[in-house]
Amino acid sequence: MTLRTIFVALLLIVHGAAQAEGKAIFAKYCAACHQATGKGIPGAFPALAGNAFVQGAPEQVAAVLLKGRGGMPDFSPTLSDADIAEVLSFVRGAWGNQASALGAQEVAALRESLKAPGFAAGQMSNKH
Repeated sequence: MTLRTIFVALLLIVHGAAQAEGKAIFAKYCAACHQATGKGIPGAFPALAGNAFVQGAPEQVAAVLLKGRGGMPDFSPTLSDADIAEVLSFVRGAWGNQASALGAQEVAALRESLKAPGFAAGQMSNKH
């Protein structure tokens, strides 16, 4: 094996683990409303599959999770920056969506600029 082959294999493993984590977070916090298929519930919860907003500017999508929007609650005290990055990276690449992934550092900077509450690290933080 060449060093390049090993590097590519490691990237694929890391990407697969991140996708699995993002999918698990989605299943726990999002699928009840947006459905496991990402198709939502018409008239109640928007579809994420094929959604132009979801595939648009990553900071706008992350802001929804950090501050809430419409009837959607904010997840700032419930999810860490890494959790938000992982779930949004999953959603932005699932069901035919083809948008770039987000990093935890991007979410942390946005959380700070929005003055969103910090992650409560499990201290009775789940209000959903």
